[in-house]
Amino acid sequence: MEHFLKLGDLSTEEIYGLLDIAADLKYKLKNGVPHRYLEGKSVALVFEKASTRTRTSFEVGAYQLGGYGAFINGKDTQIARGEPVQDTIRVLSRYFDCLMIRTFKQSFVEDLAKYGTIPIINGLTDYCHPTQVIADLLTIRERKGRLEDLKMCYIGDGNNMANSLIVGALKTGMKMTAVCPDDYRPADDVLSFAKGFGDRFELCTEPVYGAEKADVLVTDVWTSMGEEAETEKRKIAFKGYQINDKVIDAANKDVMVQHCLPAHRGEEITAEVFEAHADEIFDEAENRLHAHKAIMTALCGNYVK
Repeated sequence: MEHFLKLGDLSTEEIYGLLDIAADLKYKLKNGVPHRYLEGKSVALVFEKASTRTRTSFEVGAYQLGGYGAFINGKDTQIARGEPVQDTIRVLSRYFDCLMIRTFKQSFVEDLAKYGTIPIINGLTDYCHPTQVIADLLTIRERKGRLEDLKMCYIGDGNNMANSLIVGALKTGMKMTAVCPDDYRPADDVLSFAKGFGDRFELCTEPVYGAEKADVLVTDVWTSMGEEAETEKRKIAFKGYQINDKVIDAANKDVMVQHCLPAHRGEEITAEVFEAHADEIFDEAENRLHAHKAIMTALCGNYVK
């Protein structure tokens, strides 16, 4: 694995390899076992979008691995003043051992990988959110003991989370149902990928139907960063696309709920359902730390299990 740009680039074996490393690093942290696999190395953490979990987990994770995570506000870089991306990454490649970026365009992340000489990690783009989904898959496997043949149902906007969840779930052997309004479907290339899995994937518009016999229910906010001008329009379009008691009742009795956070209680999920499944959701949030450490370790660390 040379970069971590989108889950579609990774094989099933590579995804499971990251989950195994994350589980091992989590065990070592909890049990006081040294795991300084980034000793003496530096990771550039570039943010053009606001963040709580991504920033803190990468900073703390780099430190726990013995490295240094340097926060860089994208608005303060020369890119914001018009410097070509290829010039910026050529410079940063000479200072850092790895770069993580949270930004808007997927093409920007791809260009960093094209022109740079260090591993690039996609911390989020408008197209996908692969680091989050590694944490999600880790949490599901911890709770359920496996991923293969479990059914995941995602309800909401066909956004970056939906795109990465579809790819991650199908590549790890899960069944996947995406419940999205017709005007807010996942990306066309992701749906084309999913068609190759036959009846293991379904796209529909009815939340209760989609949630039938689900082992995992996942949702995200109706309005993502950069879409604030569409908030009222989206509230109308997504009315009913909510994880609520009816949806929970349609799923399996031991269904677990995941939410990448922040959550808007009363919109994509009711406050009651959120609190009933808060342990699972905040395990998922914690696992961002272990997942991100695994990605950095796999790309530029000296890992020994």
